Amino acid sequence: MDSPPEAAAPARPWARAQVMLPVFAPLSLIGGLLPSFSLAGNLYVLALGGGMLVAGMSSRLPRRAAPAGLLPGVVWWLLPIAIFAAVEVFTFAMGATEDYPTLSLLADPVLDGYAARSLAYFGWLAAFWALVRR
Repeated sequence: MDSPPEAAAPARPWARAQVMLPVFAPLSLIGGLLPSFSLAGNLYVLALGGGMLVAGMSSRLPRRAAPAGLLPGVVWWLLPIAIFAAVEVFTFAMGATEDYPTLSLLADPVLDGYAARSLAYFGWLAAFWALVRR
C-alpha cells in the first residue's frame, strides 16, 4: 500500500516539536507581557497566527498524514466547541454589556495575570502548530 506523498516527506530538523516548543516559550513570555484585548496584543496574535498560516500554506513544512475520516468520539469534542462559539457569537451580536458579557470577557479576569496569559499563549501556539502540520 502506497503512503501519501506528504507522509513520505523528510522531516526538517527545525520543524520538530523538540525545536519548536522551546521557540514558543519566549514568544509566549513576550505575549504574556501584552494586556488582553489591547491593540498591541491583537497585533501580536495576528502576526504570530499569520506567520504560522503562511508556514502552513507553504510546501516547506513536512506534513503528518491526516486520518481518513473522523473518529466516533470527535463529535463529543466538537459539541462543546460549537456551543461555545454559538454563545459567543450570539452575545457579541446582541451587544455585550456588564449584565450579559461574552464568554471572552468572562475569561478576561483569569487572563489578567502574567502567568495565565503566558500559558494561554503557549497553549495557543502549540495547538496552532499542530494544526499547521496537518
